[in-house]
Amino acid sequence: MKKVIALLFLAVLAVGALIGWGWYQDNRMPNFKGSADIYVRPGDTVEDVIGQIKEQTTIINENRLRAVFEEKQVKDYLKPGYFRLGKSNSSVYAARMFNNGWQSPVRLTLSGNLRIKSNIAAKVASQMLVDSLTVLNALNDPEFLKQFGCTPQTVFSVLVPDTYEIYWTASVQEIFEKNKKAADAIWTEENLSRAEALGLTRKQASILASIVASESNYVPELPLIAGVYLNRLTIGMPLQADPTVAFCFDYKPERILKRHLEVDSPYNTYKYNGLPPGPICVPTREALDAVLHPDFGGTRGSGGNLYFCANPDFSGKHIFARTLTQHNANARAFQNELTRRARAKRAAGR
Repeated sequence: MKKVIALLFLAVLAVGALIGWGWYQDNRMPNFKGSADIYVRPGDTVEDVIGQIKEQTTIINENRLRAVFEEKQVKDYLKPGYFRLGKSNSSVYAARMFNNGWQSPVRLTLSGNLRIKSNIAAKVASQMLVDSLTVLNALNDPEFLKQFGCTPQTVFSVLVPDTYEIYWTASVQEIFEKNKKAADAIWTEENLSRAEALGLTRKQASILASIVASESNYVPELPLIAGVYLNRLTIGMPLQADPTVAFCFDYKPERILKRHLEVDSPYNTYKYNGLPPGPICVPTREALDAVLHPDFGGTRGSGGNLYFCANPDFSGKHIFARTLTQHNANARAFQNELTRRARAKRAAGR
């Protein structure tokens, strides 16, 4: 009898040890040889999740992982989101992560060409769960935008080129809140005072910065470009900014021709004096800083630069001038070089 009891005791110990070992494996031991970035979309299943894990790393004990997922009912609690699975994570941690929606933030980057709403919407949608149509509708929704202090016409002024840490499942509301917070942070009391000293409101500074940003990719000369436009505004001269005309045509023309200048739009700064009614692109921080710290090229107004044209060295830079005579000479030099290069290209192709 004693032997039977001893055997039963040993059997209980063995079973307990096995259970304990299984618990330790599931709760404390890593079950992945590397990390994995898991994107769970609406409608995804546990099999989809395991498939993503296996594409990126090795599951040490897949059977244990499946058993834990079954025990923790992951199939019933699985939520959309971006989840970062680490090398040190156990099976139970993974199950709890998916069940409780313990997301890791992603990096949403707004950069590059931010001048067409549909392109901006596509750029956001390519990095987030939200679809591009939802973003585009928000960019054109007056009621939605009212809470951010803008309209479909001025919405570019509350978007800021930057990289944001945000959850992949964030709504359009949350994405806009991130941008609005970044935009508000730019407008310190000092910057508001600088704009006021220049005779600009926050909105007007953003509009002008969008024009400046569209004129050049060479950051060091942006203050000079801002100075030209501020000088023109000061003396009542039309801005005559080609990018504002390009905006009227959704930036489709490669070059602005005389026929484009006839378009009847408040954005046509050849036809209408002053600033257009809204930004023509999302202004960069550098362009906005240039507007707030302009280089007038002399005394503000008629005593400073009033013109600029492309540098004939084709460096992407510009040459600035105070008088129309100087400007015309600079423009001829550029046109002559353009003609010379075209001839040389044709000769080389013979």
